[in-house]
Amino acid sequence: MLYPIMTDSRMVFDLSGIWDFALGEEKLIDDFAEIKAYEPIAVPASYNDQKDINRFRNHYGWAYYRKIFTLPKILKNERIVLRFDAVTHTAVVYLNGKIAGEHKGGFLPFEIDITDKVVLGEEQELFVAVDNKINHSTLPIGNENSVAFFGSDNPGIPSVEAGKRYQSRRNIPNFDFFNFAGINRSVRIFTTPKSYIDDITVIPSVDGKNGIIDYSVDTVGSEEKIIVTVYDSQGELSAISNGKSGRIIIQNARLWNPYPDIPYLYKLKVQYGSDNYSLDVGIRTVEVSGDKLLINGKPFYFKGAGKHEDSYFCGRGLNLCLDVKDINLLKLMGANSFRTSHYPYAEEMYQLCDREGIVIIDETSAVGIGGGANPYKEYSMHAHHRDVIRDLINRDKNHPSVIMWSLGNEPELERFSQDAYDYWHSLYELAHSLDPQNRPVTVVCCQNDYTKDITTRTMDVICINRYYGWYNLSGDLDAACYALDIELDFWQKIGKPVIITEYGADAVAGIHSNVPKMFSEEYQAEYFLRINDCLDKRNFIIGEHPWNFADFDTFDGCMRVGGNKKGIFTRAREPKLLAHYLKKRWNSIPNFNYKNN
Repeated sequence: MLYPIMTDSRMVFDLSGIWDFALGEEKLIDDFAEIKAYEPIAVPASYNDQKDINRFRNHYGWAYYRKIFTLPKILKNERIVLRFDAVTHTAVVYLNGKIAGEHKGGFLPFEIDITDKVVLGEEQELFVAVDNKINHSTLPIGNENSVAFFGSDNPGIPSVEAGKRYQSRRNIPNFDFFNFAGINRSVRIFTTPKSYIDDITVIPSVDGKNGIIDYSVDTVGSEEKIIVTVYDSQGELSAISNGKSGRIIIQNARLWNPYPDIPYLYKLKVQYGSDNYSLDVGIRTVEVSGDKLLINGKPFYFKGAGKHEDSYFCGRGLNLCLDVKDINLLKLMGANSFRTSHYPYAEEMYQLCDREGIVIIDETSAVGIGGGANPYKEYSMHAHHRDVIRDLINRDKNHPSVIMWSLGNEPELERFSQDAYDYWHSLYELAHSLDPQNRPVTVVCCQNDYTKDITTRTMDVICINRYYGWYNLSGDLDAACYALDIELDFWQKIGKPVIITEYGADAVAGIHSNVPKMFSEEYQAEYFLRINDCLDKRNFIIGEHPWNFADFDTFDGCMRVGGNKKGIFTRAREPKLLAHYLKKRWNSIPNFNYKNN
């Protein structure tokens, strides 16, 4: 899927701004006339924190957006497309009172051809119904008739059971972040000629000093001639080709390398009839060899953190200023990577990482697949999961910053080990079949009995979340390191690269103790000092991603005080003591060949 851009053949109309908004109930209304009053709401942004009212913050069910717009008559010979970058979680789109399209999945774009649905030169009414409910069919997973993640409703106590009858309907997450909802990313209308470029796929490789770009172009229309040109960063022509597919060779090519090296980008331009489109292309290779992951043939070491799209007021809404701030903080710390935990991020962040040289592990929204039941037999998310993988790879396949796909985070893998293997291995094969660059594929496993988990060890790269010294062996770092070493002995025998994709301890900013105590900044820093010492001794450990880059919002619960406090930074991006330790550490660790055998 091509990102909407302005060219001499394409126009883009941004519908961002203040929309009309109304909260609904659990069921979708049949007649919009039922809505008696609207309130102003900002788009793009989550709606939850835009009003300091409980019914906004903890809303359950449908919400309704309305926008009036007009398109000029000069577009009468153009194809006109309405694009939503993300609506969380289910959307029904109406144009002038008629359903124009529907979409399920809250973190990836969808498009609706409205060429024959819009009346040019007249006011048009765009109406979007948004459902925020999470359950066993959605990604992320919500519990049904159960208890909240990191919480307990004390079943069996008569007064508690009686009190439940008075509870309002609510989303019950099986994940540890807030269920921000609404039109979280941009809404745009873009145009193309009637004969147009539908998609572009690039596959970079290296042959000695030469760069190779294998490409294919999907088109719609009766035109035949396609011209593909590649320009260097100075705008000088590097190569030219003709046809819907082909191979371009760039002599003495400059490669895309992770920060602090130069993430060199070429500009690939496609001309098809009267339509043209351009995208940035980075020439780089990614492969797994033994217990190493190689970028451009060299063993890469991941330094960075898990992140969230999470900010004050905007919630999970698009926040370009914060994206720039976060990438600069990563660079200041000497980091080179992050994981899009636990859903695909806005595409603008990937574009920024392409430019800045920050490596991305690209994760689906499949978080929380587990619970008391066998999710692989009793939940109904499999078809949706496959759609999400397909859409994710289709959107992000050309980004040089994306070097690995993560199928999901912390699913149930040990209790129903064979069912889990069958489920995740089918998705593993699907991802490999869809990715033209054949990047490595993983699934991130939680703290579990790794000896019974037969799925994680079959991935291209083993990604594990471990909290020795926090959720278990709490406060005892000697015991935590001993336990971690025992587990690492197990993974060493598997013979694959391993990344610690989550590890950490909550620290409430401003809490200090001379003897490191849990929740103090000193304990958090000491935790990483000790755990990293274990990781440094193992050549097969190829990366460290502390959890989390910054404190983030969560559902209310008895284990969370104002959200999750495992951040290196506060939610306002103020550094904790840990940030200074990691800055010194990461700036001393090179990107490549950190652990040579």
